[in-house]
Parts: sequence; C-alpha cells; structure tokens
Amino acid sequence: MAQADQAETVTRVRQEPTLRGPECVDAGFGVYIHWPFCLAKCPYCDFNSHVSRNVDQPAWRHALIAEAEAMREMTGPRRADSIFFGGGTPSLMPSETVGALIRAVDRLWGLSPDAEITLEANPTSVEAAQFRGYAAAGVNRVSMGIQALNDADLKALGRMHTAAEARAAFDVARAAFDRVSFDLIYARMGQSLADWERELDAALEMSVDHLSLYQLTIEDGTRFGELHEAGKLVVPEDDLAAEMFELTRAMTASAGLPAYEISNHARVGAESRHNLIYWRYGDYAGVGPGAHGRITDPAGVKRATETVRDPAMWMARVQSGGNAIAHAEAVPGADQAIEYLMMAMRLSEGAERSRFAALGGRTLSEAAIETLVGSDHLDLNGDRIAASDRGRLVLNRLIAALLENY
Repeated sequence: MAQADQAETVTRVRQEPTLRGPECVDAGFGVYIHWPFCLAKCPYCDFNSHVSRNVDQPAWRHALIAEAEAMREMTGPRRADSIFFGGGTPSLMPSETVGALIRAVDRLWGLSPDAEITLEANPTSVEAAQFRGYAAAGVNRVSMGIQALNDADLKALGRMHTAAEARAAFDVARAAFDRVSFDLIYARMGQSLADWERELDAALEMSVDHLSLYQLTIEDGTRFGELHEAGKLVVPEDDLAAEMFELTRAMTASAGLPAYEISNHARVGAESRHNLIYWRYGDYAGVGPGAHGRITDPAGVKRATETVRDPAMWMARVQSGGNAIAHAEAVPGADQAIEYLMMAMRLSEGAERSRFAALGGRTLSEAAIETLVGSDHLDLNGDRIAASDRGRLVLNRLIAALLENY
C-alpha cells in the first residue's frame, strides 16, 4: 500500500460503519491474527499449529501486515472493537511484532477507544517473562493455556509446563494485565468427578474473572485420535462427562462466574468481547495461515474468507501477491441464518428469532419451538430463544430439531 493510500485510509476508518437493515445487526467487528508456530504439538490439538524453532520474525511481521491490508480493502471502512492473537502459540512472538500488528490494525481500521486486545499464551517461564512487553505493546487481555493443575495430567496432555510454572506465570500475568483468563480441560483420561471438583475449586480460588473450561474431545488426525482408535486411550463415558459439565456450571455460578457460553464463564462485564463477536454473528477479518473470517463488504455482501493453511505456502503467496486469501465466497442468506443460529445458541442469552428470519427470509417453525419448550429443552422469552439447562446437554440435537424443516 502506497504512503498516500495509507493516509487516505486513516482518514476514512474513523467513520462509523453503516448498517444496512435488520439482518446487519452490528454485533461488532474484530480482527483475528493467527500465529501458527509452537514449540511442540499437543497430542489432542487439531488446530493449525506447526513445530518450528527458527522463524524469520521480520518476514512474518511484514507478511501479516500485508494480508491485513488486503483484508482492509475487502471490508471497507470499519472500526475494530477487538484484536485476538491466536495460534499456535502467539506468546512466541516478540513484543515488537505484536506492537507492529496492533498499530497496523489501528492504521487500517481504527481501534475503538476501549478495544479488547487479547493474546493467547502458554505458561512457560520464557513466555511469561515477555508479558510486560506485550502490555507495553498494547495487549490488555491474556488467555493462558494452562489445561490442568497437576503435573501428571499435564504430562499426559503433552504440555511443556508444570503446575508450579503455570501458577507462577499466572501471577506474572495478573501483575501485567487487568484481564487474565485461562483454559482447563476436563473429562481427561482417568479423571473422576471428585478429581475435577477439586481442580475446579483450586482454579476458582485463583481469583480469576474468566475461565474457559472445555471437555476433552478426541479429534481425527491427532495423536489422541490414533490412540483412541487403537483402544489405548480411554476417556470418561458420556454420563460422567455430563455430570462434570453440570458440576462446572453449578460451581462457576456459585463463585460468581456464570456460564455465558457453553464452555466460557465470566463475571459480569468480563466476557471475551472478541469471542462474543463470533457468537453474536458479527464480522471479523481473519489474518494469517488458515484463518477464517466473516466480513460484510462495502456492497453489503456477507463473505466467508479463508486463507492458505500451510505456513510455507501462505508465506509464498503473500510475498508474491500481497495476500494468501484462498476463498472469499458470498454466504447465501439461508446459510447466514443457520450459521447465526448455530453460534448464538451456544450463548446463555440465545438467539433472536427476528434476526434469524431477517437473515434467511424464513421463520423458525413455531411447532418445533413449542415442542422443544414443552420438553424443557428450550426457553422462550418473547423474540429470544435459548437452550435450557436440559437443552445444553444435547445442544447439537436441539439445533438440528430447530432446523429440521428449514
């Protein structure tokens, strides 16, 4: 992008976005930046992550900025409410790279005065030492991948840190950032309900305002997937996993961190604003290898974007053509309605029937809603539908029932 174009862009991005009808409810606009590199591949992980200890930092910094510029051309003037550095392991990025990318987003779109800027981090000692540098660069929220609070399970999960290192890194993060979240995985191999209750109680005692608590899922193409297929890895049965899920909701609610999404728990006002953009079906630009996006272009067309997944191929495409966008396809209204429902129903607040109809041109079946309310799987409050406590246990089936005749 030429210098003159950059100056013109800064002038235009300060304008407010223009909404184009009820289907374009402004759920916010965020920028997701994917850093694909890790020090080791966790055996349960199916994310686009790659082990590499030698990364050309200046080249990657310039390439990510170049692709952000290409995304800005596609979105037109917007204002960014959030930036999320995901991965991979973004805490392997130097703070100089993080700062340069934050400044680029501000230059291209303009950052909201209270923009949330999150960086995912692993709690090793080396990465924790960089937290103060990230804060100085503009990061104001850290999401830490702790995953377990005992050494035996950390080793079984392929994590490179100990429980003591995780707690120490958490303390460093709390000193550097106002907002700190961390992840734990439950329904792990050999874990009992009492085990999980003790661990979750310990997590809640760490004075956090946000927790992401995920059930271990066995994904195809992962080491755990191979072991499970061979009968060498056993996870808790569905009934026990359901008990753990219900216990999780009860304990977090009692501690003042109720579930606002299936796997995410926060004090009021501490919810992840970036992730709420996804779940409320807002727009987000995806930058970096394998990043997905949903953007509304200046003509009002909703597009699904995806970049080249392989890091080396992604870099080659960016260096030769300025971006590695593999797809930028228009999303039909009916598909938008389905995507909206699938995302919004993950939230405790649920989905708006009027927005579903505005997106897809058709209403949800009143008969299906009545049946699901009657079976105590669905709560109905005016225009809004939400999964009940019973419905959350079978959310995929609940959504399928709502869409059965759509």
